[in-house]
Amino acid sequence: MNCQTYRICEHTVQMIYFICPNRTPLRLVATKLELRPLRNACINGSSEMVSNLSTSLVTMLYNFQLLRMIGENGVAAYGVIVYINFIFTGVFSGYSIGAAPIVSFHYGAGNHGELQNLFNKSIKLLGVSSIALTVLTILCTMPLSQIFVGYDATLLQLTSRGFCLYSLSFLVMGFNIFGLAFFTALNNVVISAIISFLRTLLFETTAILILPVSFVTDGIWLAVVVAELSAAIVTVAFYQRTATVSVSIIERPETNMPELKSLFIICKEAL
Repeated sequence: MNCQTYRICEHTVQMIYFICPNRTPLRLVATKLELRPLRNACINGSSEMVSNLSTSLVTMLYNFQLLRMIGENGVAAYGVIVYINFIFTGVFSGYSIGAAPIVSFHYGAGNHGELQNLFNKSIKLLGVSSIALTVLTILCTMPLSQIFVGYDATLLQLTSRGFCLYSLSFLVMGFNIFGLAFFTALNNVVISAIISFLRTLLFETTAILILPVSFVTDGIWLAVVVAELSAAIVTVAFYQRTATVSVSIIERPETNMPELKSLFIICKEAL
């Protein structure tokens, strides 16, 4: 209740500020309804919609498998891992969200060199940060787990082991998150939606159901690792193709569909 009240007050203050004269060039004014921009915005954000919708299904599958194989301790451990996971994935999400407007700006302005430079630097930065976050997470697994479940030695052991395996996904997760934001910023809705669907729904749900058969409990924690790695194969294939043809696509818009068909072929071969 307090959280909702805070949100209402926050947005009310913001709305009043931009309705009234202020020191910024931004103002909220009356406008006519334009359906086409709204439609384009919804289509371009379809990958994010898929990611959010699939979260509920994936969470239910995790809880189902954990309850069946471990019991309530498994659900408790998963809850702790997910909460801590938000801290580390926030680094990737924050960078991707911040870089997306810059990608869109250079794309729209036709600054092909800057776009390629931003892409190359982002890949290098993500590579370094992925390794650093993975190492940091593994080192901090026990201290972080103790904060939440230090009262139970069995649950602590389960959580720390699960999080240690789960954290291996950080090695490739950043590339997938950036891939979603990057292709969305380039208005490549189809590619972004493919990555989102494969990563958050198909690969992860399949891994959750299949891996425990061979790896028992560890298979549940490794499901996200396999899903992220599989999605990274597709994302890297798109990265490599885009790195060589993005300029030609921008310069010759009429070739968009043939290039997208080529990307579909690459995606199919990668799978």
